[in-house]
Amino acid sequence: MNRTTAKHLIERYFQQLTEGCGNGNCTNEFCASCANFQPLDNNSAAAKALEMFKINAKLCPHPSKRESDTCDSSVDEKMSDMDLCPDEDFSDVHYLTENNVCSILSFCEEQGDYSALIRVIGRIFSTAETLIKSFRKDEPNPTDDLDSLTPTDVDEHKKQSEPPLEKVGVSSADAYPEDEYPRGMFDPCFVTVDVDAVRRVYSRLLPIDQVESALVNALIYLTPNMELDLDYLDVYENDPDYLNIFTIVLENSNLHSPEYLEVALPQFCKAMSKLPVTALARLSKLWSTYGLPHIRRMMETFQQLITFTVVSNEYDSDNLVNDDETVVAATQCLKVAFYASILGGDVDVEHNEEDDDDSESDELSLHELLGEERLYKKGPRIDPLEKELGVRSLDCIRPLIAHEDFINESVNDVVEMDKDFTFFKVNAETKFSFQSCPFILSVITKNQGLYYDNRIRMYSERRLTALYSMVQGQQPNPYLKLKVRRDHIIDDALVRLEMISMENPSDLKKQLFVEFEGEQGVDEGGVSKEFFLLVLEEIFNIDIGMFTYDNDTKVFWFNSSSLENEAQYTLIGIVLGLAIYNNCILDVHFPMVVYRKLLGKKGTYLDLSDSHPPLYQSLKGLLEYTDNVEEDMSLTFQISHTDLFGNPLLYDLKEEGDQIPVTKENRQEFVDLYAEYILNESVERQFRAFKKGFLMVTNESPLKYLFRPEEVELLICGSRKLDFEALEKTTEYDGGYSKDSDIIKYFWETIHSFAEEQKRLFLQFTTGTDRAPVGGLGKLKMIIAKNGSDTDRLPTSHTCFNALLLPEYTSKEKLKERLLKAITYAKGFGML
Repeated sequence: MNRTTAKHLIERYFQQLTEGCGNGNCTNEFCASCANFQPLDNNSAAAKALEMFKINAKLCPHPSKRESDTCDSSVDEKMSDMDLCPDEDFSDVHYLTENNVCSILSFCEEQGDYSALIRVIGRIFSTAETLIKSFRKDEPNPTDDLDSLTPTDVDEHKKQSEPPLEKVGVSSADAYPEDEYPRGMFDPCFVTVDVDAVRRVYSRLLPIDQVESALVNALIYLTPNMELDLDYLDVYENDPDYLNIFTIVLENSNLHSPEYLEVALPQFCKAMSKLPVTALARLSKLWSTYGLPHIRRMMETFQQLITFTVVSNEYDSDNLVNDDETVVAATQCLKVAFYASILGGDVDVEHNEEDDDDSESDELSLHELLGEERLYKKGPRIDPLEKELGVRSLDCIRPLIAHEDFINESVNDVVEMDKDFTFFKVNAETKFSFQSCPFILSVITKNQGLYYDNRIRMYSERRLTALYSMVQGQQPNPYLKLKVRRDHIIDDALVRLEMISMENPSDLKKQLFVEFEGEQGVDEGGVSKEFFLLVLEEIFNIDIGMFTYDNDTKVFWFNSSSLENEAQYTLIGIVLGLAIYNNCILDVHFPMVVYRKLLGKKGTYLDLSDSHPPLYQSLKGLLEYTDNVEEDMSLTFQISHTDLFGNPLLYDLKEEGDQIPVTKENRQEFVDLYAEYILNESVERQFRAFKKGFLMVTNESPLKYLFRPEEVELLICGSRKLDFEALEKTTEYDGGYSKDSDIIKYFWETIHSFAEEQKRLFLQFTTGTDRAPVGGLGKLKMIIAKNGSDTDRLPTSHTCFNALLLPEYTSKEKLKERLLKAITYAKGFGML
């Protein structure tokens, strides 16, 4: 019996078990027409059909259409694996292979009519069952001769090729006994689709307009049924090969074209978003093996659908983009491409910092009593797909596609972050929040979400304070108030914040108010800015010795030999946390590895490039050295460094390191241990205290979930790029000034003529910091107000309101002279 005959016989058995022979008086117990027959589902029927084939069970005489249309056996043996007669309607095609598509295409080209091909494509691509069975890797080779195949040989043969029952709908899980799965089937990236064959087929079909239309229509017909299957039937759990449909469809390089964007692609994305997280993870891993061009095409396809949908609709408070099913589904599909980009790049899932934040506080129980536990639940938020894949965005050293390319500006323009924040914190199970897919949001938009989180938490702390006060009969203190002396600012701040952190750490979540002793002024933000500035100036003073400074890179690093106690480092961590929490920008110069460590990653060799550039270059040279490392460099696993007083210190990277030479074979280990010591071990005490202070303020914030290390730096330090043209466009005027006033024209001409350092001094004078906020100076909203007529008085400012009070000087020269004096000598509160 040859392969074709065996296959056909099993299909006859399957049809008899599912459809019957049509004889109402049938007595065959293996026929669905028999009165005593118990109905079977497709999978059970397929397995039963194989058993019947083995035992040569009774077959009802009623012929099927497939049998009557079959050509004689001599033709069968010469045909390819199409297993078809040269019928013009090709009705016997029940799944597609590269061979039968090419044969049908050749037939149509000879006839000059593609209608037969269009019918086949439409029929196969519109049905999930037929598409699952198409383009299989293990399709039989048409040159194979199985004349010697007997029913008893089937068990042995199915180890080498796909069993015939796969052609009639049984899942791969049922088709193979547990110990006989094909090699690689349990590999997460294993699929039974021959992707290369699919791509070759698409390359031949897509140039044909009629076929393109057939694919679009078939997809429109297919996807609603897929949604129902995934929603109610658990089809993927029953048959992992259901993923074949998505693998095949997404190889269509025209999915981003207008024909698909209207209906077909939105419906397909909705179906794809219904896949269980295990299937999405498998798809992401699969894409990661296909390389950059494929992942970029997937990313651009979903991005184009999102943008097309957003610009085609109008959104407002009653019609949120969060409720647009197409945008939501495409965003969730984009997440699969995002993680594929990470998996396909350079990833480090090791070198993680230990999380010390395991403590519980009494404050949480009170939130529970108030019914707010969902708003303030502890613990980091974990994305299900991230958990399934076992990789985080933070683990990515270098993705295949830059993170910025996944940001969709159209979504950022229309999303209402106040409502999105509510969905994110409270209604995550029922409402979609774009903060659950933070890769699509810009740092500006995410910062708005963080702002709402911080402000609501501040408001909650006020309520809790009021509640405590009512119970205990004390005067409420709803703010975090710091009263400091200007000449003892570190001591005063350290004592006060240390007391708060020990007695009631939740007070750090209150809104900050700073008062300088002996100075007038109500802190509306500006005094806090100056407090942060003065603390940083003193604590980063290299004479204190807490940090070292590199004149070339202009960055600070923890001094491993510092004599300061840990409380000082905790203070600077608290200050950084308070700056984020109170939306202040700090003039801090840390290398990026500090922010990576704050978010949970240890420093590695690559991080030395911006924290310790000379050392990085030396170690890089060691790794790239081609001659004899041991003889030429004479290095051992013992290194030396200097302490606070410049005295040399020796440290063994391994036990008895001075006796272990560095060779070509172990140099990578030497480099890794060297970096581990410099970035982690040598500063462990200092950094642990620093991180502890930072987490005191931010431990319940979505900061770690939403932001990457470079974005955290932007939140803390602001942007170093100063675009005064953008500031001019957004500045508002008051007190009689307008953008057309002569003094205002003089003012901007003067500002634009300033050197970089003078511009920073002006920004410091007006806003309290010399950095641009997240989003640039265009987000600053500065106000220039008239402060009287011509006078010799200097310009003044209210830094808390970003307001410049400018007298109406009579000349541009006088304006420049008065302004330069004001910004050069301004320091302290009350310089009017």
